[in-house]
Amino acid sequence: MAALPNIVILGDYEQALRRFSNWDKLEQGSNLTFHHKPLRDEALYEAVKDADVIAIVRDRSPFNEAMIARLPKLKFLMFTGERNGTLEASALVARNIPMAHSPGGPSKETTAELTWALILGASKRLIEEHRLIASGGWRDQLSVLPMLCGERLGVMGLGAIGSRVARVGAAFGMEVVTWSPRMTPERAAAENAKSVSMEELLKTSKIVTLHLVAGPGTKGLISADQLALMRPDSILVNTSRSALINMNDLQKALVAGRPGQAAVDVFDIEPLPENDVLRNTPNLLVTPHLGFIAEPIFEVFSKGITETLEAWLDNKPVPHPFKPQ
Repeated sequence: MAALPNIVILGDYEQALRRFSNWDKLEQGSNLTFHHKPLRDEALYEAVKDADVIAIVRDRSPFNEAMIARLPKLKFLMFTGERNGTLEASALVARNIPMAHSPGGPSKETTAELTWALILGASKRLIEEHRLIASGGWRDQLSVLPMLCGERLGVMGLGAIGSRVARVGAAFGMEVVTWSPRMTPERAAAENAKSVSMEELLKTSKIVTLHLVAGPGTKGLISADQLALMRPDSILVNTSRSALINMNDLQKALVAGRPGQAAVDVFDIEPLPENDVLRNTPNLLVTPHLGFIAEPIFEVFSKGITETLEAWLDNKPVPHPFKPQ
């Protein structure tokens, strides 16, 4: 009898995957292992060195060319969502190792929701006001809060998420302006926004929110010079990718007072190290990359993994094969 294949599931931090799909066939037809903690470098290698199949939740487990070269048994790899920024797919292509992905689920909708939770949480000082109540206090001088109605909302990137964020801003009575490397006045007008230069957006917006893809033209887009342009009462929000912002510059800029606040859901290293200064930087609201953490998304992820791996076990075409551009 042939040995059962070793299937390794990585990045199930929330221990949610088993809740949303039936894993019985995979349990019976393979040696199935789940990993619920972050793994990198040698710890990651030890977890997957004997794997025939690897399934990765989002971008949580980095596989570069050197790591892939150390996995001679690997026959198939999949990840959840439509892209993976920490996978050197070319190394798998070079070895003719097939890849697949799951659908992404309603992550654009949930990320837009979280963006507005961060905007409102920061602008209304919800954390500070809660702490004031918890400590026995009531309103103080910081409780005289600004309004968003009538203010300018600067949306950097007006795609599927940015356009949703823009529509909510308009509903609040905000003036919506936008910029991206390929923005046109016509595209902006289609979302009832005004196309402006990046400099004008940064200088004049009360809220600046990032919804760009992190690529060669946008990595490090917001650094010390750009942050210094922002209003002292402005709020910078990032629910996209941390690579868009120089995070060291952001920490220093917040201390200097431009922008006045920031609200961030994404970081260069995740989970954020326990001693990272961003955990306790004044005027910085942080959340642990919650943009896609929602039950409907994990249901899509879980079913996508089980359907794909069952097809692989049965030597059938896998749904959603991944072919790098």
